[in-house]
Amino acid sequence: MKKTKTQKVFGQIAFEKFYSEIFGERWENLKASLDTETLHAELSYKNCESYFLDPASIVAALCLPVKNSEKILDLCAAPGGKTLVLAGNKNDDAVLFSNERSPSRKVRLSKVVESSLPPEISCNVKVSLSDGASWCRRESECYESILLDAPCSSERHVLNDKKYLEQWSPSRIKTVSMEQWALLSCAYRLLKKKGFLLYATCALCPQENDGVVSKLLKKFPDANIVSNDLIKDIFDLNVKSLKADVLCPQDFSLENYFSFAEKTEFGFHILPDKSFGAGPIYFSLIKKIIAQ
Repeated sequence: MKKTKTQKVFGQIAFEKFYSEIFGERWENLKASLDTETLHAELSYKNCESYFLDPASIVAALCLPVKNSEKILDLCAAPGGKTLVLAGNKNDDAVLFSNERSPSRKVRLSKVVESSLPPEISCNVKVSLSDGASWCRRESECYESILLDAPCSSERHVLNDKKYLEQWSPSRIKTVSMEQWALLSCAYRLLKKKGFLLYATCALCPQENDGVVSKLLKKFPDANIVSNDLIKDIFDLNVKSLKADVLCPQDFSLENYFSFAEKTEFGFHILPDKSFGAGPIYFSLIKKIIAQ
């Protein structure tokens, strides 16, 4: 008997079906919120050029503890907004390594660091050009704090790009999640014992979020999800000590945006239909414990 080939589904119809199955009745409101203009908060250091980014991205970066870290790594850093947040909370003598694999995006990252950070802070921010997924081949367990804002499906951009939407396929999720796993597993190998790793994406799909973190927990027995209460304590401390000024839209505060975060199995998700337009951003804080 002749086998029939499974027809691959592409485009807007496939996109709508895929995400409506994940979010159910919520999808229509969520989709409408994704189709609006992205919110921007203003992050500024004294006598420096302001930088504008989604307030949900600031919230995520503020959930990584850096106060007691000597070496901090932002593994996929461009365009640079989260690097600016981390730089504003680190100790003066701590070194922040801000990395990007794309040469053109690395140029932009360097300009952001130079123009939006004061010299006394930027002097200890080292911008590099490297593939984050292979960094762990050169060194291991040498950073106390790591931020991995992984490349993702970025559904908000897909919805606003007709050409990209027409080419969309569910297979894209699988491909991207494999790339994210390569980055996350490498980042974890770079993390010192007792260190903290913040994994973040702007994806909607659980496969790219909790799904990737779940794989890490199965692979590494010493990986531990940080409790909600401790994450909130870290966030509150970082908000108070941030050296930059943050002006949020709609008269909201960063604390307001944190309160919009919805708990997932291993992290938090800020989605624009429940946060007055902020996000989407997913983040999970992982600690490398000392195995007994």
